Amino acid sequence: QGQLVESGGGSVQAGGSLKLSCASYGYTNLGTCMGWFRSAPGKEREGVATLYIYTTRSNRTYSDFAEARFTITPDNDKNTLSLQMDSLKPEDTAMYYCAAAPGLGPAWCKGGYDLDDFALWGLGTQVTVSL
Repeated sequence: QGQLVESGGGSVQAGGSLKLSCASYGYTNLGTCMGWFRSAPGKEREGVATLYIYTTRSNRTYSDFAEARFTITPDNDKNTLSLQMDSLKPEDTAMYYCAAAPGLGPAWCKGGYDLDDFALWGLGTQVTVSL
């Protein structure tokens, strides 16, 4: 009965920042591949950042567009996952989703996964970036 709930979306001007948060309920994020994804109208859903959550460390993988501007961070005490987004651009406008892929190993969590591997999805939070 795992559930994911995103929050923190909103409207911001280009160059601004937003911090999204994903709260997990009904299970622990430890030992789980998790990530943030986004979908703009008329476009395929794409990965933003993923990480495999360990007790002591979690390696992160970012898409090219997010590498220098976004930061994905787990808070294992709170069982949450955040996405700090800086220097936002209009093309970042999208619905952002948090997802979890129970059973997906750390290697596959870096990439090469299928979206179907992520069995748990939040309902999304809208991010709108204007000039």
